[in-house]
Amino acid sequence: MAGMRTSVVTVHGWHMTGLEMALLRRRLRAGGHEVYPFRYASRRRTPEQAARALAAFLDDVPGDLVHLVAHSLGGVIVRHLFEVAPVQRPGRIVMLGSPLQGSRVAARLAQNRIGRWWLGAALDRGLLGGSPILRGRDIGMIAGSRARGPGPLFTRLPHPHDGMVAVEETQGPDVFRHLTLPESHMGMLVDRAVAQETLHFLETGEFLP
Repeated sequence: MAGMRTSVVTVHGWHMTGLEMALLRRRLRAGGHEVYPFRYASRRRTPEQAARALAAFLDDVPGDLVHLVAHSLGGVIVRHLFEVAPVQRPGRIVMLGSPLQGSRVAARLAQNRIGRWWLGAALDRGLLGGSPILRGRDIGMIAGSRARGPGPLFTRLPHPHDGMVAVEETQGPDVFRHLTLPESHMGMLVDRAVAQETLHFLETGEFLP
């Protein structure tokens, strides 16, 4: 819409800093958006606590439209955002490889004490499932089908998967459009097609035909 100022906020995944999304952010900026990276401590903060911090962060982000682009656990945090702070400016949401149904890899790791310690607070209504369904927003999910990653070392993942998250784990009743691309869990952050599809969804609410 002409004259409307648009911002995009990126939300990184578990055990990450947001630096992994730098190239994607550059491509979003090249697409005409102001981009603001949100950072959080994924092992120390539960997804709900991270969502409260995200709500406070969003208060300081300018724009009439505020879109969200979230990788992996970031998508789960966005779900919690709309439970803890449902009144947000209009905008669309793109999730990249987010295990909305819970992660088999995390469930396997959580079976022992070291794994539970390593995953930390991210398990609480997060990586094991149980995050709130998000109503009233257009959510586009991009899942990866290139099985390149450490996931299969920990547990058997149903095909297709992206090396960490199975495509079926990214499904949810709140996902408006779902797209699978031949990318790995981390590879999708640097893939040009993923960036193009993300931009197209933010602008139109649809993925490219």
